[in-house]
Amino acid sequence: MATYIITDSGTDLPPEIVEEYKLKIVPLKLYLDDVEYTDGLDITPKEVFDKMRTGAMTRTAQVTTQEFVKAFEEYAKEGLSLIYIAFSGVLSGTVNAAYVAKNDLLERYPDFDITIIDTKCASLGHGMVVLRALEMLKNGAPKEEIIEAVKFHAQHMQHIFTVDDLEYLYRGGRVTRTSAFIGRLLSIKPVLHVDGEGKLSPIAKVKGRQSSLRKIAEIACERGVNLDKQIIAISHGDDMEAVEVVKGFLKEMAGCEKFLVSYVGAMIGAHSGPGTLAVFFLDCESPYEKYFGGQ
Repeated sequence: MATYIITDSGTDLPPEIVEEYKLKIVPLKLYLDDVEYTDGLDITPKEVFDKMRTGAMTRTAQVTTQEFVKAFEEYAKEGLSLIYIAFSGVLSGTVNAAYVAKNDLLERYPDFDITIIDTKCASLGHGMVVLRALEMLKNGAPKEEIIEAVKFHAQHMQHIFTVDDLEYLYRGGRVTRTSAFIGRLLSIKPVLHVDGEGKLSPIAKVKGRQSSLRKIAEIACERGVNLDKQIIAISHGDDMEAVEVVKGFLKEMAGCEKFLVSYVGAMIGAHSGPGTLAVFFLDCESPYEKYFGGQ
């Protein structure tokens, strides 16, 4: 039975990778001043950040059960095996809608072989978990081993990020109005991570943009293992200058040479704003390296 992998638009994978692997992505919804957009289809991340800079109010909406039924059913009808690798269930209800859709379809297609995995990851952290699964599938790994690898990589994927303007975290209820005001006044930049439960939480506060970017690199060096041999994923809120600064720090501190860079997508960017900068890496060696061709 042929196995396929699908995911949602929370992955933030670059378009060229999506195209290379013919990856099916179920899109989430984005609202800018109450105008609905389909994430990644009728609006680009840069357009989202440009609108946010001019004051547009943002909110996001999960994939519906009906949309998942439609996406999954084409595989069920053909008797194909499916793995859905999901954006963090703590940050979105999307994976819960997928489970409801799965149960609905199993009533009509009782032999449908579908596995749903809540990665508890976000942005390119989620994307790297998906990419490694795609590489394993391409290189002949059995479904059971791919599922094990997805869970392993998700569990050990570190997410370290900062924002340039606390106003957006305030709008999303992540910080208080007072904290946002004082932070902007004193140029305080938070450094956050995604914890083991998939929640966003602060781990440091520094003064100034450059200091926050250096702090991200320092934390990566503390937590990462063999960073010089890993692909370091970096997602950004329309700030390639910051990407280059962080890459420079990581090259200097850890000898990193391989990077995967992409925009922060709507699911995180709508709440963190322009200037968001995030770094993703594993905190241990992967036991599945044989499938990755040294990459």
